Amino acid sequence: MSTADVETQSQQETTNGSSKFDVPEIELIIKASTIDGRRKGACLFCQEYFMDLYLLAELKTISLKVTTVDMQKPPPDFRTNFEATHPPILIDNGLAILENEKIERHIMKNIPGGYNLFVQDKDVATLIENLYVKLKLMLVKKDDAKNNALLSHLKKINDHLANRNTRFLTGDTMCCFDCELMPRLQHIRVAGKYFVDFEIPTHLTALWRYMYHMYQLDAFTQSCPADQDIINHYKLQQSLKMKKHEELETPTFTTSIPIDISE
Repeated sequence: MSTADVETQSQQETTNGSSKFDVPEIELIIKASTIDGRRKGACLFCQEYFMDLYLLAELKTISLKVTTVDMQKPPPDFRTNFEATHPPILIDNGLAILENEKIERHIMKNIPGGYNLFVQDKDVATLIENLYVKLKLMLVKKDDAKNNALLSHLKKINDHLANRNTRFLTGDTMCCFDCELMPRLQHIRVAGKYFVDFEIPTHLTALWRYMYHMYQLDAFTQSCPADQDIINHYKLQQSLKMKKHEELETPTFTTSIPIDISE
């Protein structure tokens, strides 16, 4: 599918950055909502790369177009060009990059400014890995052991942030690790509360301060799926159906925090 084809098939598009005549135009195809098939869906990797590229668009090194595709009813051109491939898909000057690791590598090595996002920090990489696995186990098992495993992991992230005393994971500038972590924290917050009444403890103040700063950023708010889409993402995994009134709800976005933050 060419860029023009994607444009005509798109259910929704967002453009950010300077004129496409000044800088390269990058297109990111992401999964659409499983509720309305138009707005942003709750795919973690889609949001992660959306955030990466949005930051570069803010720096005006690229012009970014984000296209949502309803994977429950994919357009014919999408099926023809990408077959069974699921988003995220990155398109750069007509070249489609289809696998997550290849997308990351392409952003880092081929997209202007991308290299600066990919900070090398083994401690942080180790710190945030497997967090999502603990969320999924908690939602499936629904027992105290899985809750405690997730809490313990969140406490380690909190302690790291407290010790570093920086806005973000590796410093006062966002990097790829923040774009990976924050969408997962949002899923933990929204899905955890809905399915098992799990809440991030208020005493993890460094973690809440981190989330507060992330909630102030367009890179997060523009890429964040609605609460309803996050919830439905896990309902589908558990073969649960969304109730009719839930499908008709106005999308909500949980971005408040339960503690006072002093800048």
